[in-house]
Amino acid sequence: MNKHWLKSYPEGVSHEIDTEQFRSLTHLLEDSFKKNAAKPFSVCMDRWMSYGQLDELSSSLGAWLQSLGLEPGARVAIMLPNVPQFAVTMAAILRAGYTCVNVNPLYTARELEHQLRDSGATTIVILENFAATLAEVIERTPVKKVVVASMGDLLGFWYGQWITFAVRHLAKLVPAYKLPLSEGRTVTTFNRAIAEGSRLALKPAQSTLDSIAFLQYTGGTTGLSKGAVLTHRNIVAAILQAEAWFTPALERVGDVSKTNNIAALPLYHIFALTLCLLTIRWGAHLTLIPNPRDFGKFIEVLKRRPFHMLPAVNTLFNALLQHPQFKTVDFSSLCVSQAGGMAASEGTAKHWLQVTGCPMIEGWGMSETCAIGTNNPVINKEFTGTIGLPLPSIEVTIKDDEGKSLALGESGEICIKGPQVMTGYYQQPEENKKAFTSDGFMRTGDIGIMDERGYTKIIDRKKDMIIVSGFNVFPNELENVISLCPGVVECAAIGIADDKQGEAIKVFVVKNDPTLTEDEVSAYCKQHLTGYKRPKYIEFRDDLPKTNVGKILRRELRAST
Repeated sequence: MNKHWLKSYPEGVSHEIDTEQFRSLTHLLEDSFKKNAAKPFSVCMDRWMSYGQLDELSSSLGAWLQSLGLEPGARVAIMLPNVPQFAVTMAAILRAGYTCVNVNPLYTARELEHQLRDSGATTIVILENFAATLAEVIERTPVKKVVVASMGDLLGFWYGQWITFAVRHLAKLVPAYKLPLSEGRTVTTFNRAIAEGSRLALKPAQSTLDSIAFLQYTGGTTGLSKGAVLTHRNIVAAILQAEAWFTPALERVGDVSKTNNIAALPLYHIFALTLCLLTIRWGAHLTLIPNPRDFGKFIEVLKRRPFHMLPAVNTLFNALLQHPQFKTVDFSSLCVSQAGGMAASEGTAKHWLQVTGCPMIEGWGMSETCAIGTNNPVINKEFTGTIGLPLPSIEVTIKDDEGKSLALGESGEICIKGPQVMTGYYQQPEENKKAFTSDGFMRTGDIGIMDERGYTKIIDRKKDMIIVSGFNVFPNELENVISLCPGVVECAAIGIADDKQGEAIKVFVVKNDPTLTEDEVSAYCKQHLTGYKRPKYIEFRDDLPKTNVGKILRRELRAST
C-alpha cells in the first residue's frame, strides 16, 4: 500500500514501531516499575502512589490471584472507577498471567450479567459501591471469587478510613448488599488479598505477545456488547504508536517522565486505559479523577499542580468550558488537549483554544483498535475538522460495500489494518467474518473520505445516516454546523419517519441562551445548510442522553420520538 500520508508526518515521528522490543505487555510494565521505582505514579484525592508501590502492591495481589489456582489466561473482571486500585489490579492480573476484563462500574444488572457470562470471568475485583448490582446476578454467572474494594483502601490508613466512612455513611453511596457464598463462592476484601499475597511469591507469567491481555467490551450502543480480543502485542503496539505520536508535543517539558496526565475519562474505557499505560511507559504521573461530573472538584484538582495532557470527549471539553471557574485555571503547561471517543465540534474546539490557548487535537480509534487509529499531529496550531493521519505502522483505506478500495476523495467505509487491531471478537465467529475484509482490513462502520495529504474526515456512522428524499444526510455534519449557532451548547440530529420524504430531520438542542428560539435556529440552518439538510423539527431540551463516557445516545432520542 502507498502510505502517502507519511509525507504529512511531523518531523521526527517514526514511520514504524517495533513491538518485538518487549516480550509482552507485562515485560513493558515491569521494565517501567524497576526504572521508575522512586518516582510518583498517580495522585488521587491528594494521596500519591509511587511506581515502587505499584510494583509491590500489584505483585502481592498477583501472587494472591495465582494462589486461587486459576488456569493461565483465566479471565478476571475489574469493576472499578478511577481510583488507585484500578492500576494495581490491572497490573496484578497481567503479571499473574491472566486476562483483564474491564467492566463499566455503572452497568445495570442485565449488562453486568451478560459481560460476566460472555467473558467467562471466574474472579472479579469490584468497588463496594457497585457490589449490590453484582449480588443480583452473581448466581447466574461463572464468578466464584470476589474481591471487594473500598474507596479509601490505598489512601493511607487514617485518611483512607475517613474517605471510606464518608462514602458509606455521609454520601450513602454504598447500597446494602449480600453476596451469596454457596457453591464454593468466596468473598474477601481488597486489602486482605494484598496482605495475604504479600506473604507469597509471584511466579513469573509465561505470557507472550500473542497471549490475550484484555477482553475489551464494546460500548453496546446497539444490541449486546461484544468482547474485542486484545493481545499483549496489540496493547504494546498501541502504547508505542501513541508514544511516537505524542512525544513531539511534550518537547518543551524536556523529559516526558515529568509530565502530569489527567485521567478524567473512566479507565475501563479503552481511550483512558491506553493513556494510563502510556503514562506507565513514560514513567510519568497520572492524576486520577474519580468523578469528572463533579466539575467544581475537577477544576480544583486542575488548579493544584501543572498538567500537560488532558484527553477528553467533546462533551467533557464543552462542560468544562461552561463552568464559571474553568477560566481561572492556569493552562500554561498544557501541551496536548486530545479529543476522541466521539466527533469533536468546531464550536467547542474554537472556544477551547480561546480559553486555554492549547488547540484541541482530534483523533479516532475504537475498542477494537486499542483506541489508536488516526490522529491529527499534536503540534498543529488549530482544529482541522478531520480525524488526522494514520499513526505509525497503521494502514487505512476507504472501501465500498464490496470491499473495493476507493480513490482519494471518494466516500466509503473506513477500514484499518495494523498491529494494534484486535484479533477478533471473543467467541463470535460469525461476527468476525463480517468484521474483516478478505485482505485483512477491519471494517469500522464509519463512513469517511481521505484526501491527498492522508487526512481522513468522518462523515458519519453507517447506521446513523438519514435519507431525505433520496439524499444521504449525516448527523455529524448537521451537529457540527448547528453547534456554532450562538446560544447552542450542544445538539443531536436524528431521522424520523416522514410520509413525503421517507425521513425528516429532527434536531434536539441544549441552549445556554434562554431567549434562543426555534425560528432563530431554523434561520441559522437556512443560512448554513442546503435545503434537504435542514431540520424539519427542532426540540429544546435541558440535556441529552449520553453514555458514561459522554457519547450522545441518538438511539434513545429516536426511541423517545
